[in-house]
Amino acid sequence: MSRIIVFGAGGRAGRAAVREARDRGHEVTAVLRDPARHPDLTGDGRVTAAIGDVTDADRVAELAAGHDAAVHAAADLSVPADVFFPAAARALLGGLGRAGVDRLLVVGLASVLPTADGVPLLDTPGYPQEYRAFALGHGAGTEVLRRAGTAVDWLVLSPAGDFDHGGTPTGRYRFAPAEAASRITYADLAVALLDEVEAPRHRQVHLGVERD
Repeated sequence: MSRIIVFGAGGRAGRAAVREARDRGHEVTAVLRDPARHPDLTGDGRVTAAIGDVTDADRVAELAAGHDAAVHAAADLSVPADVFFPAAARALLGGLGRAGVDRLLVVGLASVLPTADGVPLLDTPGYPQEYRAFALGHGAGTEVLRRAGTAVDWLVLSPAGDFDHGGTPTGRYRFAPAEAASRITYADLAVALLDEVEAPRHRQVHLGVERD
């Protein structure tokens, strides 16, 4: 059993990660803006709620102390993406490093993941562009991780295409390049995240996952 901290535990990906970690018997700290809005996450005693800001390195270090791994699934739509995601990456690297947490799993976006042809999905013909700024901001956070040269062992996992919001989880997944038609449920992405927490196979890269 490990201790895992999940930043952004109130979102759909974060909630799925908390549940998967809890169901595997891990102790979980769920970092939330307002824990009172999510009583279902902490009902069985294996999940502890905490208030925190993922862009505050001191708070990250304080909350993460004593944990074995961290999951970052947070977003703040009130802040420009090209500000929020790089700031979160820097704070996580600094805070987790000080806390001695050496494994970080980040929930990413398929939009900036390369296709089999090596072209970012965002730049393929016909791909929707209305959220381009958000996607590029998310990608800027990953670039902070790539350039950091830190001791924190990070991995970004995202859908290879998009989330299947109404599908039935299978408990299985496979790694895949970006493909607009690809789908995976939040629960199955969480399986991939926790597998990489428990038995790390991939490091310092952004990978896509899809239903198997």
